[in-house]
Amino acid sequence: MIPASRSHPWHAWVESWFLSYAFLGASVAGLAPILLPLSVAKSGSVVDIGLVVAAFNLGGLSAPTWGELADRRGLHRSLLISGLLATSIALAVFPFASSLTARLVLALAQGSGAASAATVANLFIVEVHPRPEWDERIGWLQTFYGAGQVLGLLLAGVVGGADLKLGFLIASGMTFAACIPAMYLKGKIRKAHIPRPVLAYPSHHSGFSAGSPQSFYHRFNLKALKHLIRSFASPLGIFLFAWLMSFAGAAAFFSMYPILMKQVYGVEPSLSSIGFAIAAAVGLFLYAPAGAWSQQYGPMRVLRVAFVVRVVAFLVLLIVGLVRIEAAGSIALISFVLIVVAWSLMSVTGTEIIAQSSEANEGEGLGLFNASTAIAGVIGAVIGGWSAGIWGYQIVSVLGIVGVSGALFLTSIVNILGKNEAQKVKE
Repeated sequence: MIPASRSHPWHAWVESWFLSYAFLGASVAGLAPILLPLSVAKSGSVVDIGLVVAAFNLGGLSAPTWGELADRRGLHRSLLISGLLATSIALAVFPFASSLTARLVLALAQGSGAASAATVANLFIVEVHPRPEWDERIGWLQTFYGAGQVLGLLLAGVVGGADLKLGFLIASGMTFAACIPAMYLKGKIRKAHIPRPVLAYPSHHSGFSAGSPQSFYHRFNLKALKHLIRSFASPLGIFLFAWLMSFAGAAAFFSMYPILMKQVYGVEPSLSSIGFAIAAAVGLFLYAPAGAWSQQYGPMRVLRVAFVVRVVAFLVLLIVGLVRIEAAGSIALISFVLIVVAWSLMSVTGTEIIAQSSEANEGEGLGLFNASTAIAGVIGAVIGGWSAGIWGYQIVSVLGIVGVSGALFLTSIVNILGKNEAQKVKE
């Protein structure tokens, strides 16, 4: 029998409303990571930058509320459109806000609106289409979102350094435009699955965790948290903490990215945005090979290689920033590209490791996995801004090194524990 994914052309899995998530990816994963720090830096401190980015990511943690509302009230289409409208309005108003409080509220509204829209993305697939079609449809949804991110970063390269207000208006307009394809949603929503089925699919984009359709599908609850605390010394608990460290360390760098590249390495936002776009585009083509390498060499080995790449890249960024060599800008851009590209390996293998480590309850493990990613984004942004405010921008690269190195060390412990458990099973 021919698998469902092989028996139909690619366009059989794509629906017109996927364009909504391409536009959302362009605004909140492409334009926002560049425009928010640049806008705050004009009249605020480096600490303010970290707080605003953290508020944006914090809005993503409202996702369970929107998911519950969609399930209980059947407000899927309404939540999608209202979330897009809220994000669009908050983006349009943000460049005119002068106080930190107003910026924090607007950033929180942007993240919450994006979370509301993104939460229902997988619901439209899982609760409308049969299970054999889920992976293919979700894969294309992620591809549209990732492609939107690349487009948004390219646009940020054109307008980010010249006219920030225009950039925010473009981001707002693209988010508003996402409402149009959202109106063409088709299919009858079935009764919500409780608990929701496992969707072990990696996020095909890098940067902000807020707005990711895949990350917001699973419910996070106190029962899962208590289970994690009880099994903290298990491979699953240690791996989740390692993942949080690695993501938080990198999030500190991402939250400051356009400002840091300009202040430390002399790379203008227009060029750093295009560099980010190229890296994200290359990363899109690495997800399939990453899956093949994971099957061939094992997900943990591939993940640790990705960690090593990030540690080396952050170390090069630190050294180049301290030494101040003539080619600092070019070396910094290449190093950052490696950091972004490594995410493709991390996303695929991290999801697979969690699924394998929590076979008894994969949904619970994946829910904690996604929650730790969102929380790490908030922690990294806050610590990054606070640290840079005290010790300068160079400390952000140090945070990246510490976070990813700590994760590399902890995954070695996971390896040892896993081998010991396997040996006990054999005996």
